[in-house]
Formats: sequence, C-alpha cells, structure tokens
Amino acid sequence: MLTRVKSAVANFMGGMMAGGSNGDHPGGGSDMPLKFPYSRPEFLGLSPDEIECSADHIARPILILKETKRLPWATGYAEVINAGKSTLNEDQACCEVLVVKRRPAGSSTPNRTPMVRRRSSLPSGESLGLRECSDSSEDLTFHYWALFDGHAGSGVAVMASRLLHHHIAMHLQEVMEIVCTPNLLAPTCLGEEPINHHLTSTSQRALTRAASLRGAAGAPGSPSTPPTRFFTEKKVSQESLVVGAIENAFKDMDVQIEKEKAVYNISGGCTALVVVYLLGKLYVGNAGDSRAIIIRAGEVVPMSAEFTPESERQRLQFLAYMQPHLLGNEFTHLEFPRRVQRKEVGKRMLYRDFTMSGWAYKTIEDDDLKFPLIYGEGKKVRSVYPLAQCEHGADDVLVLGTDGLWDVLSNQEVAEAVTCFLANCDPDDQHRYTMAAQDLVMRARGVLKDRGWRISNDRLGSGDDISVYIIPLMYGNKQN
Repeated sequence: MLTRVKSAVANFMGGMMAGGSNGDHPGGGSDMPLKFPYSRPEFLGLSPDEIECSADHIARPILILKETKRLPWATGYAEVINAGKSTLNEDQACCEVLVVKRRPAGSSTPNRTPMVRRRSSLPSGESLGLRECSDSSEDLTFHYWALFDGHAGSGVAVMASRLLHHHIAMHLQEVMEIVCTPNLLAPTCLGEEPINHHLTSTSQRALTRAASLRGAAGAPGSPSTPPTRFFTEKKVSQESLVVGAIENAFKDMDVQIEKEKAVYNISGGCTALVVVYLLGKLYVGNAGDSRAIIIRAGEVVPMSAEFTPESERQRLQFLAYMQPHLLGNEFTHLEFPRRVQRKEVGKRMLYRDFTMSGWAYKTIEDDDLKFPLIYGEGKKVRSVYPLAQCEHGADDVLVLGTDGLWDVLSNQEVAEAVTCFLANCDPDDQHRYTMAAQDLVMRARGVLKDRGWRISNDRLGSGDDISVYIIPLMYGNKQN
C-alpha cells in the first residue's frame, strides 16, 4: 500500500510522506512537540479510556456513533483498528457543517478566519437555521465529510482532519460572490463584466468574440504583436470554481504540513477523500486509494477513482513545471481560459495548474504573458453529483470508505450489503445508517479464526484500519 500511495498522491497529501518519523510511538520518539495529539474522530465522543480500549488488535472492536444527532443528515459512521500492522489506528475522519462569511467590502485578500464552525443538533440540520446562498443571506453554508488514511504514522492524518476544511472554506470565500449568483459564468479576469446565462446563445457568442477580438494579445491591428492564434475563450462554470477551490485546499494543506514538519513531530503521510455538499451538489475530491460510491435504487454510481495521472494535459504541465528549460522561455505551463494581456498584470484571473481539473484565480505576473503550453478543450474530468436534481429514497446513500474496505469488498458487494441491510430496517429509524455502516465494517473485517480474520466464502478479511461513512441522500433533497 505504501508504494501505491507514494506514486498516487505525490503532489497532494502524500507530498509529506518523505522524512520524519517511521511511525507512531506513543510517549516518545521525537524531541519536537506534537502539532496535534493522537485522537479518534471528535464526533465519536470517546473518553481517553475508550480510545485506549479501541486500540485492541486482537478483539478489534467496531466503534460507532453514540448519538446520530452528532452528524448531519443522520449520517452513519463506523470504524475498526487494524490487526497489528501499526500501534494506532491511522485512519481519521471529520464531519462539519460550515458557514463561510463574505469578505469585507474593498478587501482583495481572503479572510484568514472565513467561517464559523457549526454542527447540527438534528440529523437534517434544521436546528441550525442555516440556509444556502440567496438574496437574503450574506453567508455560504456547506456540509463536509472527510476520511484520511495515514501511513507510516498517524500525525499527518490527524492534522489534515483538523485543518483541511478551513483551507476549503478560505478558497470558497474567494469565489463565493460568483458561485452564489445564479446563472453567472465566472469572469475570466476579476473586475470584468460578468456573463449571464440568460443571454441568447447568438448574442452571447457575439459578445464573447467581440471581447476577445477587442483586447486579445495579437489582435489584428495591434502593433508589434505575434500572429493571431488564441481568440477562443473558454467558459468556466461555477461548478469548476468549487472544484478548483477544493483542489487548491489540498495543495495548501500539503504545503502547511511540509512546513510544520520542520518544527513539530508530525508522523507519516496520508491520503484524503473529501465530500462537500454545496448549493444542491455533491463534490468529491480524492487523493489516494480511498473510494466513494453512490447507491441509488440498488445501482452503483462511482463517485471517485484511485488518484493516478489521468490526462495528457496534466502530464505535459507537470513536465513543463519540472523542466522549464524545455519550454525555451516562450511558454507558460499554466492554463488560462484565453491569452493573458499585459494590461491584466496585477489582476486576478482564472487559471489551472497540472494538479487541477477545476479552476481558481491567481494574480497575473509577467511570466503569465507567455504563450500557454495548454489551450483548447481537452478531456473533461469531474466528480460532481447534482443531488438536488434527483429524487432519492430512504435507501439511497453515499458510501465513503478507506482502502481497508475496498481491498476485500467490491463496489457491487458493498451495494448489495447496504441495500439488503437497509431494506430490513424501519425507514424512519435514524440509527439505520450507523447500523448499516457497522454491518459493512464487520463484513470487511470478518471474524477471527485459526487462520486469521476471515470473511464470506472463507476469504481473507481486511487486516487494515477500516473507516466507513454512510450518508443518506434524501436529506440533501429536503434542504432545497
């Protein structure tokens, strides 16, 4: 697993796997202070004694929520420690409901404390009085679920579980005015007139082409400019800005951990699987070999894939980033919706790097005036589910699991197990999703026999840490 993780997440969470401790050693092993002490997920509400008892590699007790109201949407959760490969459970989990505040008027930099952390006291979240963006609200609310699978220690997984959602909130704050305005396309350069979907396609094309021709570098009639090659301007959706915010949050978390490893004892590295529910859509971000699937009417909808290099665009951009001399000082490895103009130096414009499938804004520099190595429409990659546009029953769920689950059970086996279990539960029982998560972990762990942990058909069970969320989708429909 460690070899796979090293290659899969080298530029995301796994960037921290080099150096530092070889594992967790409670009570010592480093002269540097801990950034965060070892713990289990806060929402489990475990005492120190309960945490100690849970680390039994022989009995391997399955931990579940004590109260369903600790998580929004009656989310179910269960976990179990490994069979002895590491002293501690190296999986971590986090679930929050967060409110992002708008930046103060006139501010061009993100607020370093952009949100208020809130947790629901009712499964569907009504008691919070939280609303999605609307004309009557200045705030942006999003739901957040995350799993982190540590390796060579639990320190990075613990830290990421405490901080990654803060990075997501800060990046969402940068674009919230755009994503909160219905039917608005992201302006290529901040300060430009926004594009509204309600314009007819003919008039919109005319306006876009006119804008491109009027100011693009190399436009006809411009003195001392290269031949015209780059007039077409990409349309960047609000959805892509959310994806870009999540991707940049992963990078920022990576940078922060690498920096703080110099002064704190932060062991190992980790993968990350994140789900954000925002404005009626589920966004799934994955770096590593955890996995998310939707089970809808008994059918499987894959929502993530193990993180691997997945497009020529990203491969070329990475090569250009690592070997800039190959570009002959003529190209930039960054991608922009259109050619950058000199008058836009200092402004914030949409871009994406080799680590991104979504888009974000950056401050334009002189180097960005170079011709882009990548332009035009390529393969589109997305892990977004339009939850509000689909009807869901009580048995339609999103399942998140670390690789301890998927190493021994296939997508179809998980779907069949969850569907069968929920079919035998009272649809009004709020504990049914926690019990389904417990059942799923039990199926993957198996039972201890003479030849080790065994599951159905006498197959070898999972000896890894296993963490599972089961998130009912019908609550998302109720919030829209």
